Amino acid sequence: MQSDIGLVAGDIWRYLVENGDSSTIKIRVNLGISNTTLYLALGWLLREDKINMALTDYSYKISLK
Repeated sequence: MQSDIGLVAGDIWRYLVENGDSSTIKIRVNLGISNTTLYLALGWLLREDKINMALTDYSYKISLK
């Protein structure tokens, strides 16, 4: 499971490199992943200090550091 989350974290990072800042909803839909997988992978990226996360009205805006 841990390696799967790491792979998804890499997919999210590449998505942000190619598409710029994005909402969690857009990332989840475009990558075809569950909410649980999304937030586990975002936690991975936050722990590695790779992304910023900002609360918006109904979602989070994710950007690269």
